[in-house]
Amino acid sequence: MNRIVVNCLIAVAVVFSSCEDVINPQLERAEPVLVVDAWINNLPQTQTIKLTRTQPYFQNILPPTVTGATVTITDEDGVVFSFVENNPGEYEWVPAGNNVFGTIGMNYTLTVQTNGETFLASARMGRVPVVDSITFFVQKGNQFIDDLYQAEFWAKDPEESGDAYWIKFFKNGVLQNKPSEIITAYDAGFTKGGNFSGVEFIPPIRRAINPFDTDANDRLLSPYQVGDSVSVQIHAVTEAAFNFLNEVSIQTNRPGGFGELFSTPLANVSTNIRNANPTGSKAIGFFNVGAVSGLGRKFNSLDDLTEN
Repeated sequence: MNRIVVNCLIAVAVVFSSCEDVINPQLERAEPVLVVDAWINNLPQTQTIKLTRTQPYFQNILPPTVTGATVTITDEDGVVFSFVENNPGEYEWVPAGNNVFGTIGMNYTLTVQTNGETFLASARMGRVPVVDSITFFVQKGNQFIDDLYQAEFWAKDPEESGDAYWIKFFKNGVLQNKPSEIITAYDAGFTKGGNFSGVEFIPPIRRAINPFDTDANDRLLSPYQVGDSVSVQIHAVTEAAFNFLNEVSIQTNRPGGFGELFSTPLANVSTNIRNANPTGSKAIGFFNVGAVSGLGRKFNSLDDLTEN
């Protein structure tokens, strides 16, 4: 390695290893901003929209809720779905009987009226492929790791391109939602323009449903053991929501330590929430309406393992 580069790296390391003073930066006070958390789907369950306001960065409490708002979603035919506040800041729509929310291919408009202002957002309900199956396989261990029992799901993206997805997975009924576990796909690949429409999801996406953790000795644990269960949900998202989720992943999945020097700088993520008054206050968050498909399976025995 070039001697100048080595010297620079050593100098940087010395600087950072010698910085032990505690710094309490004084940040400029910003006016609280409305935060809209509105991810609506067609699962047969209560649909919830959460409204809060931003707070100072170092204020280590739950964000303040927004109560007393009027929240509705209107479809392109003029049908209005009213969301009722049953808990502070949580506005709910409860399906009646066997009804579910939304129709694939239809456009929807969210309206939030609060504090004398009206906020709007629009989204189209996208389609999703069927999850055909979930299989288990083993990555054989060595002197550094034990055998790793892993899962993958199988689904085929529709022939026409332009579909985007948020893939969620649950281990033993618990949603795995660390920043590193935000799984997105555009068609059956990672990004738009990848020419992966009409095929099975590529292996890195199929196999992203494995929660990798370590024990107290920092030894890698097997994602699944015999007796565990895994379930997968594919949520349709708009292209704007796909971009939003990827931005959230980048901003929250920070490496820390020395590696932070080479990370993407922090920045505001995008939003599709707008004030009806262009000169009014701003809002952040996101509104999406999407269909969902899913499947679950239990890892009953080592006989369930397939060829890797």
